[in-house]
Amino acid sequence: MNLPLFPLDTVLFPGCVLDLQLFEPRYLDMVSACLKAGHGFGVVRILEGHEVGPAPSAHAMVGCEALIRDWQQRPNGLLGIRVEGARRFDVQSTEVQRDQLLVAEVSWRDEVCDRALDAQYEDLLVLLQALGQHPMVRTLGMPGEIRGQAELASKLAYLLPFETAQKLQLLATDEPAERLQLIQQWLERLQGDAPD
Repeated sequence: MNLPLFPLDTVLFPGCVLDLQLFEPRYLDMVSACLKAGHGFGVVRILEGHEVGPAPSAHAMVGCEALIRDWQQRPNGLLGIRVEGARRFDVQSTEVQRDQLLVAEVSWRDEVCDRALDAQYEDLLVLLQALGQHPMVRTLGMPGEIRGQAELASKLAYLLPFETAQKLQLLATDEPAERLQLIQQWLERLQGDAPD
């Protein structure tokens, strides 16, 4: 399937919310086309290049579909949109259009059936609820009610200050329990409780 891409300096995860301000014609046209067609666009992490200007020279090959949930004209005159992460995808190939919009041939990743949370994830759930008290997180309406392992893993991966490579590894990991194990390991390392 062909999907327009929005390369960003962030990694979007399923179920997570991102606010964007648009001013470049290529992205205004892309959003207009997505709204008319009733579909989303892809968010991929920039690896080399910038968000503004020519299409980046390198980006992650795994990304997340962004569905437009709201839009409004901002006081500064720019278009503001709120998107929610949906399906994960792998980039098969890309083409740069004349206006520097990236369009990719993508394949959707199969999602593992989500499992209920059990006691071993209680600490991670408490951490997510604490993160949810931050004013910026609250304005996004996150974290909300957590219904399973995949949702907990996605929201922690999105909100915690992990390195880009770690976030991309989490996005590319299919098994929710494995994602949560990685998050736990990296948190312990950040706290100095685990050897490298």
